[in-house]
Amino acid sequence: MAPIPTPPAQPDDTTGAYVGLAAEAAERRARARGWSTVRSLPPGAIITMEYRAGRINFEVDDAVVTRCWVG
Repeated sequence: MAPIPTPPAQPDDTTGAYVGLAAEAAERRARARGWSTVRSLPPGAIITMEYRAGRINFEVDDAVVTRCWVG
């Protein structure tokens, strides 16, 4: 049987710090802090609820981050 993979450590980051930033600045900051996947979504977007280590999600309205969460 194959071993269970160990997910990579996530960056030590505060999601609330991204709220209110311009979307482009938030993405640059997230990548600089080590997030492997940065996803920007419009308000009310239908998405899967699967958890992915190393991913940070931004809800972006009018080019500004209004919500941020990991996974």
